[in-house]
Amino acid sequence: MKIGVVSDTHNNLKNIEIIIKLFNDEKVPLVIHTGDISNANTLEQFSKLDSELIGVYGNNDRNESGLEEVAQRNKFQFQEPPRKLDLLNRKIVIFHEPDNIDQFLSENKSINVVLYGHTHRYENKTKNGVLYFNPGESAGMQKGSNAIGILDLVNLEAKRIFF
Repeated sequence: MKIGVVSDTHNNLKNIEIIIKLFNDEKVPLVIHTGDISNANTLEQFSKLDSELIGVYGNNDRNESGLEEVAQRNKFQFQEPPRKLDLLNRKIVIFHEPDNIDQFLSENKSINVVLYGHTHRYENKTKNGVLYFNPGESAGMQKGSNAIGILDLVNLEAKRIFF
């Protein structure tokens, strides 16, 4: 099973249109947003996905009006981080800011994958048997340097797709 990962879309509607097309072309059944949507209209655009959307709110989402209403109306499942998921016998935790990851993992030993955003910096590494993945920048203005991620839950591997 492959799932999509996106972070920090920051109300860049032009890029979100591309992001949705990329995920739909990949035919992923699920997309995880690691936060910083930044606007209710931006979240509404994700209703064009051919897949389920879940995620966490980022620091730029916490005072944005309308996000929760749009999420409920579209059956998007968003909450404050951290968010734990069990998919394909893999335990996944989703953060926005990476600050509390180490503490969380010290208290939750069976995690396989950590997804996060906030830094706009790519990370794809395995440490102590846990895959850490941040797809990096997705809201930038420079064509070709933005990316989304595809996470392969069977092989516990992640890759980036640039746009």
